[in-house]
Amino acid sequence: MTYLLATTLLWAFSFSLIGVYLAGQVDPWFSVLTRIALATLVFLPFLRISQLNPHIALKLMAIGAVQLGLMYAFYYHSFLYLSVPEVLLFTVMTPLYVTLLNDALEGRFNRGFFMAALLAIIGAVAIRYDGINQGFIVGFAIVQAANLCFASGQVLYKRLMAKHDHLTQHQVFGCFFIGALIVALICYGVFSDYSQLPTTPTQWGVLIYLGLIASGLGYFAWNKGATQVNVGTLAVMNNLLIPAGILVNVLIWNRDADILRLTLGGGIIMAALVINEKYINKHQ
Repeated sequence: MTYLLATTLLWAFSFSLIGVYLAGQVDPWFSVLTRIALATLVFLPFLRISQLNPHIALKLMAIGAVQLGLMYAFYYHSFLYLSVPEVLLFTVMTPLYVTLLNDALEGRFNRGFFMAALLAIIGAVAIRYDGINQGFIVGFAIVQAANLCFASGQVLYKRLMAKHDHLTQHQVFGCFFIGALIVALICYGVFSDYSQLPTTPTQWGVLIYLGLIASGLGYFAWNKGATQVNVGTLAVMNNLLIPAGILVNVLIWNRDADILRLTLGGGIIMAALVINEKYINKHQ
């Protein structure tokens, strides 16, 4: 779980950085393309095609196209309709999607994992259930599309690596980003109006950080961590990002938040992790 916890801390800054410096100021398609292109550059030097047959390489590219390429396309646009806390709130369904997608692929229903994910959702809602602006319906739908993409990629990557555990992950992960980059290039070419490019050093700095660190290192660490835990823990960890993201938003950008509810919701999510690890995991 170390990889997942470390990535959660890393990603806690991403929501606020996008919401404060990029959303509504920089073309979202350009942001997506730049971020994925930089992440691809991080892993291209490590790519070892000799480890892969074309079938596995294509699967990794497809997973990257969905989990990162399509997810970012939806995710960045959600900030045009929602505030940072609202985007965080609407990600609460991700752990449920993780468990249900995995169960659907295995042809069974795991009540233990479902309950762990559900408890994590309750904790997240306890933190950010409050007033929502007029664009909440569109924003909610966009975030759910992003959630489904992110959940699908995690589950499919975890299952693929379980079948091919001989692979050295950092030497094949470049295929993941190549798949995402293809989607980003297509979306940028089709949908972008080529306006609203970054105009300040801060905006460029945020994009570089998000590309090289949050995406490049973050997605590798998260997906590698996903292969080392059970589906219940993976589902719950998806919502631990919510209190972490809000805490960063409050401490650095001085946004209002209910500290009591933040503490209560975070405690519920941590309880879901403990229950999964100590009780549910023993009965699998």
